[in-house]
This record gives sequence, C-alpha cells and structure tokens, in this order.
Amino acid sequence: MVKLFAVLSRREGMGRAEFLEHWHHHHGPLIADTPELARHLRRYVQHPRASDGPLSGSVDCDGVAEQWFDSLDDFAAFLAEPAYAELIAPDERRFLDMDRVRFVICDEPVVQIGDDA
Repeated sequence: MVKLFAVLSRREGMGRAEFLEHWHHHHGPLIADTPELARHLRRYVQHPRASDGPLSGSVDCDGVAEQWFDSLDDFAAFLAEPAYAELIAPDERRFLDMDRVRFVICDEPVVQIGDDA
C-alpha cells in the first residue's frame, strides 16, 4: 500500500467557501463516481484546513488530499486513465493553483506514538 498526500492551495480569486464547496461536492464525487478512476483507489480522504487562522498552518495551504493505492503501478494507472485527462485534470485547474500543489507518495507509516507504536 502507498499513500499520496497532496497539499492543496486554491486558485487565486477563489474564496475559501467556494473552494471547499467545489472540492467536497464536485471534485471528490467526480473521482468517486467515475468507475474507471475509482477502481484504482483504496481510499480518498479530503482534509480541509481547520480555519483561516495562523494556528492552522501555512496560510497558502487550504487542505490535504489523501489517496491510497495498492502500489505505485496503481497510481500510474490512475493517472493514465483517459478519464483522468478528460475530467480530473481540467477540474483541478478550475479550483487549484497547480503551481503551488505539492505531493508526496509514502510507504506505510512508522508509528512513534499511538495504538500501533
């Protein structure tokens, strides 16, 4: 299992409420409701920034997307689906500042504190 974590920033001129509305109610369902995309994912979680205040982290970060794949090959297959190029990539440009999006693919975590430590 590998996990993608993408730090997201909204497109310039888009308000927080508009960003969250699009991300939660359009973009997420677009992936979930497109079988040829959803079949590659084990899990897709959206983590919105807690607030606009400084205690919620970097001011240009609006949330983190978490996607679980069985392997890097499954992630590559997700990106290679024609539906990704036709539906997802254009939608990402509608609400994300693609120049500021950062992502990392991680292996299973090493838990230092908690139930699995």
